[in-house]
Amino acid sequence: MKSERLRGFEVITAYQDADINLPKRATYHAAGYDIEAAETIVLPSFWKQVVKYLTNMNKNEEEAKKILKPTLVPTGLKSYMQDDEYLQIVNRSSNPLKRFLNLPNGIGIIDADYYNNAKNEGHIHVQLINFGLLDQTINKGDRIAQGIFMSFLKTDQDEGGLEERQGGFGSSD
Repeated sequence: MKSERLRGFEVITAYQDADINLPKRATYHAAGYDIEAAETIVLPSFWKQVVKYLTNMNKNEEEAKKILKPTLVPTGLKSYMQDDEYLQIVNRSSNPLKRFLNLPNGIGIIDADYYNNAKNEGHIHVQLINFGLLDQTINKGDRIAQGIFMSFLKTDQDEGGLEERQGGFGSSD
């Protein structure tokens, strides 16, 4: 248990002096907490990346494969919650329509044991891909995703064999 607190967001140590806003809901009945970018970052056009990939494919296949990766946008945030909860990171409905941005993983899942992990203090990043024809600049403070706290259930067979988290982003791969 983290403490008496139930769930919420905190700014990670590395961004303490970076004027990071804690996520908040936009309306009384909104499910999602708006998450902002912690830094200004350019998201390359997927189509420009495809051309670059095809141009480099025969020269160095390993380097070419790295070109088509999504961009990790830092938020400067970590999140605490109860052991039977997770934070779901979802796309804002305006992102695909207005900015040609999508979450390539559909949704992101932040587990309760990601909080304060030794590798990265539980820093939440949002994976984004720009499927538009032009590069998109995400400015610091732009709302890039929403976080929704969810409960989950365990099966009757959920016993033993589980491990403690050892790392940060993508550590259970």
